[in-house]
Amino acid sequence: MRGSESLERRSKKKKKTADFGLWSELTGLHSACYRSLQERTASEGTVLSSDKRTPTKMLATHYLPCCTVTLLVLLKLTLAQYEHLGYPPGYPDPEQEQYTAPQLAPDTPRIQLRLAGDKRKHNEGRVEVFYNSEWGTVCDDDFTIHAAQVVCRELGYLEAISWSPSSKYGKGQGPIWFDNLHCTGKEKTLALCPSNGIGVSDCKHSEDVGVVCSDKRIPGFKFVNTLPNHVENLDIQVEDARIRPILSSYRKRIPVTEGYVEVKDGGKWKQICNTEWTQFNSRVICGMFGFPGERKYNARVYKMFARRRKPTYWDFSVNCTGNEAHLSSCKLGQATSLKSNGTCAEGLPVVVSCVPGRAFSPTPMTGFRKAFRQEQALVRLRGGAIVGEGRVEVLKNGEWGTICDDNWSLLSATVVCRELGFGTAKEALSGGRLGQGMGPVHMNEVECSGFEKSITECYFNKDALGCSHEEDAAVRCNVPAMGFQERLRLSGGRNPYEGRVEVLVEKNGSLVWGTVCSEGWGTMEAMVVCRQLGLGFASNAFQETWYWPGEVSADGVVMSGVRCSGTEMSLSYCLHHGAHLSCPKGGGRNAAGVSCSETAPDLVLNPQVVEQTTYMEDRPMFMLQCAYEENCLASASSAVPANSYRRLLRFSSQIHNNGQSDFRPKASRHSWVWHDCHRHYHSMEVFTLYDLFSLNGTKVAEGHKASFCLEDSECDEGIEKRYECANFGDQGITVGCWDTYRHDIDCQWIDITDIKPGDYIFQIIINPNYEVPESDYTNNILKCRCRYDGHRVWMYSCHNGGSLSTETEQTFPGLLNNQVTHR
Repeated sequence: MRGSESLERRSKKKKKTADFGLWSELTGLHSACYRSLQERTASEGTVLSSDKRTPTKMLATHYLPCCTVTLLVLLKLTLAQYEHLGYPPGYPDPEQEQYTAPQLAPDTPRIQLRLAGDKRKHNEGRVEVFYNSEWGTVCDDDFTIHAAQVVCRELGYLEAISWSPSSKYGKGQGPIWFDNLHCTGKEKTLALCPSNGIGVSDCKHSEDVGVVCSDKRIPGFKFVNTLPNHVENLDIQVEDARIRPILSSYRKRIPVTEGYVEVKDGGKWKQICNTEWTQFNSRVICGMFGFPGERKYNARVYKMFARRRKPTYWDFSVNCTGNEAHLSSCKLGQATSLKSNGTCAEGLPVVVSCVPGRAFSPTPMTGFRKAFRQEQALVRLRGGAIVGEGRVEVLKNGEWGTICDDNWSLLSATVVCRELGFGTAKEALSGGRLGQGMGPVHMNEVECSGFEKSITECYFNKDALGCSHEEDAAVRCNVPAMGFQERLRLSGGRNPYEGRVEVLVEKNGSLVWGTVCSEGWGTMEAMVVCRQLGLGFASNAFQETWYWPGEVSADGVVMSGVRCSGTEMSLSYCLHHGAHLSCPKGGGRNAAGVSCSETAPDLVLNPQVVEQTTYMEDRPMFMLQCAYEENCLASASSAVPANSYRRLLRFSSQIHNNGQSDFRPKASRHSWVWHDCHRHYHSMEVFTLYDLFSLNGTKVAEGHKASFCLEDSECDEGIEKRYECANFGDQGITVGCWDTYRHDIDCQWIDITDIKPGDYIFQIIINPNYEVPESDYTNNILKCRCRYDGHRVWMYSCHNGGSLSTETEQTFPGLLNNQVTHR
């Protein structure tokens, strides 16, 4: 079989040939221009040369226009090299073209396209072609991104993102209609691309090609059905869809849960005739807009409304099975037959009424629910930047574990999303894209019908042998439009991901923009801002923003005393002062600011290492001088003689970075503090806390570890170390690496000299002050049961925060997770 490498090589060769042709054209143009000038000057009796006899005026009047043309061609060539890079984040998109229906010659073969197979997103899949009353596929031989561009645009998407050979989306059926396609990317239909001829192919279905199209649709795109109306299995291709609230009681509610189903076709919004409409269609529409299910509505009210206002109907009906993730995956039904008065057979437009998840119950604008709450205890999402996305974890035998991404599909991802109170899945992510878990892998090769109430009801292989956390499955779900982004903005930053935080509030009966008081402003508050704006995770929280001049009219403080837990969907959900503001420094240059990032690190401790390395040591005070200076001993040690000893509970801690970006200390190198006794730099004031609790939750001993050396001790296979402390090197932990604090390092202990023998709870917290933003703080805590008999000490039942069921976790006193450490 022709592999993807040879395809890529051929593609590069063609590009190189094309570039060479353009360069030859440029060189020829320049030569012709020069020859023309030579002939002209000769006829006028002027010698053209490089010496001083060549008249300056002649050069200016005759040679420069030619030179300008040459430079313009050169500029075109230069820009062409960078065209594939697109625009940087935040740069205004170029004005989008309006769609015009293609004018095809009468002899052009009439085809229709659709995306099918094992999808991870609704806008990707195996390319299937309907021709001669039969669906077939396209072979990957000679297929390029230009052919993918033709496919995507024919389907109404703005552009192609990528393409995949070798039946990535599964093997299709029927004829292989196209082979050895040679598209330029400008063709109006795939049928116009040169090929072996329709139906002429030497390929097998193991070579079926797939494409990924952009999310954006072509403005004004109009579906043109060139095939007979009895064909009911075409994918729906519309520019956009919406639920438009009709009744006044629903117009003021957020989110919109009930109204007409409207599709945008040819730039106009149209209703759908309810003749062939089913509850399965309603289920798909509700899922698209972030709702897990549909419900009945009062049809009489809508009948009255339809009589008063004449609807504009779309030309087709819709035929969904109910498990599609998006309307575009449904099939096109029969053409709508309208009566002479413009109404359809039943005379009514389609109405849907959706059931929102508990976190999104529709309420007036003033009374949002305070925070996001999960609906189920068996499934959860971790490591995502916004509500409705994350790594999928399931609870089994009291322990949380992950799902292996083998066979992970949009169908299975949608079951997870609906189970959690969201809509259908936008994307089924594989390869640990939203961070890696630490516990067991509970499920593998999950296959769902789409109608299961829980992912645990789907078929799956219990044997996860060979599955590592590098294959953890994740989802991005459709969530209801709550309007959060419209009430918050970042102003004055160098790009859309940073700036002064400005909030829209009601003041004296009108809406005004203002700033947020920066007193107490920190990482958790910044996290909520970035989530609310859909900009990912916080990378920094700023208490001064004089370097970001925002809108002068918004300098006044409109929100103060903000305290967030970090899980809120909107800044308005966080605790704050309300109408009685208090901000001594005022807004303007002292207002709160943030910078956001699409990725974040995620530090997790290895519980087994703590269990295996725990021991007890009696150490003389004269050998603990440096540790004493760093406050690593119990306060009672200041009153004991130098020849006494301290009893130390020692252990190693192995800290993994399972996130999506490197963990770097907040302080830059120039502000690290040199410690002369230990001969090292402190890059963080406190990196870890060690505590010992009695079984009733009383703290009986404590320790801490300054981050004197954050570095990559070891890494997963294939990942190179990037951070090393020696010679004042960079400090940090690379994604996929871990930093091991050995048991024999100073301060890697708890002073238990004055502790009585007995049973205790041992606890470690990483990054306790949230100095560095992470994707998940719940797993920054580790707990163990600890037994001390006066002669020996050992740990057992060590686990990370959030890794066990709530019932089991409650048997361990102390903190449940790191997100309430200092709140």
